[in-house]
Amino acid sequence: MDPQEIEALIQAALPGAKVQVEDTAGDGNHFQAVVVAEQFQGLPLIKQHRLVNEALKPYLQDGRLHALALRTFTPTQWQQLQGADPGSAPQSSPFPPS
Repeated sequence: MDPQEIEALIQAALPGAKVQVEDTAGDGNHFQAVVVAEQFQGLPLIKQHRLVNEALKPYLQDGRLHALALRTFTPTQWQQLQGADPGSAPQSSPFPPS
C-alpha cells in the first residue's frame, strides 16, 4: 500500500477529515497517520481509533497493512496543538522523525 491510498480510504470513511500518512519503514506496510476529523468530537480516543481502523479493516485483516500508528484529533484539538486554522491540513507530523 502507499500513503495516498490509506489517506483516501480514511477520507472516504470520515468525510471532511484531514489526513497525513507516512510510510515509516519504507516497506509499504508500516505507517503512521495523523487524522483530524469532526467525527471525533466527544469520542474517547479508543473510539476515534476504531473509526479509523474500521475504514482499513480489510487491509489490516489480509496483511496488506501490517502496522498503523495513529494520532487522532478533533479540529479544535489540532488548532490548539498547531496554533493553526482548524480547517487546515496537518502541516507537520506530531510524530518524531524516523
